[in-house]
Amino acid sequence: MNVIEEAAGSLSGIEQLRALKAAGRRPPIADTLDFDLAEIEKGRVVFAGVPGVNALNPIGSIHGGYAATLLDSACGCAAHTMLSATQGYTTLELKVSYHRALKAGGEPVRAEGVVLSIGRRTAFVEAKLVDAQGKLCASATSTLLVFDLPG
Repeated sequence: MNVIEEAAGSLSGIEQLRALKAAGRRPPIADTLDFDLAEIEKGRVVFAGVPGVNALNPIGSIHGGYAATLLDSACGCAAHTMLSATQGYTTLELKVSYHRALKAGGEPVRAEGVVLSIGRRTAFVEAKLVDAQGKLCASATSTLLVFDLPG
């Protein structure tokens, strides 16, 4: 079981994410790519990770999917912080721009997602991925569908 499913219907979105972090748990994708939910506030989250050799592409650089995954996670979880206990969300669109290559081997990155606006049915979120020196590596905008959870 996961903390989000265990808390469904009783905790707001931000409370669910805080419970996940407090329990020292993370979604399987975060285990696979080794990143963590570092900061949580209403309308804003930060993920932190260190791209490893498991994320290399055939030409020896970090695969763009690593950055896209952190940015999508940051966008989705930023929207998640704004939801009630009876709401869910899913990504409708993710637009990623790559500004500089990520390097394997110990340089941490941070993906910050911020809600631009949220309504009854849609959320608009942006995220930025920066390296340890604060240089922009990738950015994203996302449109998310907000819906009522069943039963």
